[in-house]
Amino acid sequence: MNSVINITPENFQQVILQDSQTNVVMVEFWAEGYEPSQQLAPVLQNVAAKFSDSLIHARVDCQTQQEIAGQFGIQNLPTVMLIKEGQPIDGFAGVQTEAEIIASFEKHLPKPEDGLYQQGVELVTAGDYQQAYTVLKQAHELDATRADIKLLLADCQVELGQIKPAKALLETIGLVDQDALYNSILGKIELAEQAAESPEIKALQAELAANPDDLELKVKLAVQLHQANQTEEALELIVSVLLKDLNFGEAKKLTLDMINALPDGDPLKSKYRRKIYSLLY
Repeated sequence: MNSVINITPENFQQVILQDSQTNVVMVEFWAEGYEPSQQLAPVLQNVAAKFSDSLIHARVDCQTQQEIAGQFGIQNLPTVMLIKEGQPIDGFAGVQTEAEIIASFEKHLPKPEDGLYQQGVELVTAGDYQQAYTVLKQAHELDATRADIKLLLADCQVELGQIKPAKALLETIGLVDQDALYNSILGKIELAEQAAESPEIKALQAELAANPDDLELKVKLAVQLHQANQTEEALELIVSVLLKDLNFGEAKKLTLDMINALPDGDPLKSKYRRKIYSLLY
């Protein structure tokens, strides 16, 4: 979408009426040899490049396309209009800076986090929580205030065993945004915490308390905790085994499997990768 479209009677309907149904069209009305038009043109090119995923840059040469300029009631040059769904939604006349144009227009354009959030919704619907987490974390970093992004991210965190971060994120959700998804996530957290209190885990914890140096017990408990979505606790425990004996049983392989199962962008992944690398190298 980086190339500029020159509007003519032949493509008017396609660009102005049809393409504007799915994208915002920025129409630049200009004239050859007119200095303000020449001054504004490269600025608009830069704006179009920055929003190339959602903005179509169209130009109307008012010397050769006087009828089209007349349809829009153009009186001054340069004039710029934003068209959405066939209708002007914003615009200005004269020369403006790039910062002024972006400040004026960006409210009409999809933000990067919008696209990431939508991608996250589709991935969650498909059950791909790992990839959804990575995408939604990027969206959250772009806008940490949006409740819809935070809720979906927290849902992924629970599904991936990140119970503590999910609970922390839910604590930032205001009362007005505590919807059905919010309550669903709370229910998932409660189930996850109950799973962490299973008889098998409690029995292993009791054995380990009586035999705190038993590495085999630590590995068994770490596996059970990981299966119960207590990922951080599992990693902390199994890495403590490697600190004692790097080649103990399958501890190294299990640790790497747990780390690799974490989604990209998860702080735990980078944290425990660093720990493993410091042990191995």
